[in-house]
Amino acid sequence: MSIPFDQKEIDEATSSPSFFGPPTKTYKYPVTPKEAYVALYRREPVWQIMGMSEMQMFAPSVCPDNVARGFVFDGSGFPPAQDKQVNPDMFGIEWEYVQQVGGAMVRPGKPVLGDANDWKKVIKFPDIETWDWEGCAKKNETFLKTDKFVQAWFLTGWFERLISWMDFEAAAYALVDEDQQDAVKEIFNALSDQYIKILGKYIDYFPDIDGFCIHDDWGGQKSCFFSPAIGEEIIVPAMRRVTDYLHSRGKWCDLHSCGQEIKQVPNFIKGGWDSWSGQPMNDTQEEYRLYGDKILIGVIPDALPEDASDADAAAAAKAYADNYCQKNKPSLFNYNVAGSNPAFRDELYRQSRVNYNK
Repeated sequence: MSIPFDQKEIDEATSSPSFFGPPTKTYKYPVTPKEAYVALYRREPVWQIMGMSEMQMFAPSVCPDNVARGFVFDGSGFPPAQDKQVNPDMFGIEWEYVQQVGGAMVRPGKPVLGDANDWKKVIKFPDIETWDWEGCAKKNETFLKTDKFVQAWFLTGWFERLISWMDFEAAAYALVDEDQQDAVKEIFNALSDQYIKILGKYIDYFPDIDGFCIHDDWGGQKSCFFSPAIGEEIIVPAMRRVTDYLHSRGKWCDLHSCGQEIKQVPNFIKGGWDSWSGQPMNDTQEEYRLYGDKILIGVIPDALPEDASDADAAAAAKAYADNYCQKNKPSLFNYNVAGSNPAFRDELYRQSRVNYNK
């Protein structure tokens, strides 16, 4: 999408509220943020998408997982989670919200599933037809009418779901135990069947959704939880069924997967994901170099000193744009401290507009 840059886009900027942190600058965009976000996924970028600035996060209260995880973001007026509040997810697993960390977790030491082979006897899948889809849709009619890219978040994927049933150690062992691997594959395929039904309801009842962000953490601070070979054999086929379905419905697919996972990025590509933004323990610049032509990588810029001058911040933004805002190889921006610097943001917007218009 070729639209020449006009300095008025920056000079006439305003500000808008943000889900996280202070208000963010809203430039006088040549197209809507929704259109620009979709153009990026089509690899026809207009400017460097910053993420939350152009996105409307959506995690509706109709899904029990969002309530259990203390992660409801919708227009229903659902009350925020309170410290030590306990709620069941869609499978009846209880999660306790911890105010200090801003999230919920399953209490360890009380797994409902000891052996993956017993899953059909132990796990009860929910009847999603009993969920109040129509009521939730009515409460979100106004919330979803926005010029931003509406991204629905789905919090617990495949390995994460297995952890919630078995605890981490047993779930990790089940992936590599020859006596449990077939059962784990069955579990992940059954989960994909269920997720496709749920996400289909999302699309039917919330047609303004543009894409989905699905969570499945695969790594820790230093390395992956399991080998790329295990990921490819055990998990990728199941997740690919979900991304293929979402693509068939015209929706984009972002993977949220925490941990040091440079070895797993080829699996993310095989899994059908359109984008992934790794945490700071990842060398996202190297990941972009290796894989940015196949999946949109959320690149982390080099950190700026807190006392950086406007000139230094602008120079850093120009260097970032020249490296990672290439018209034929665009990227997402992985938000960190550099992105909060006004001079950095202005120059990144300007230079990305110039680069993407070449």
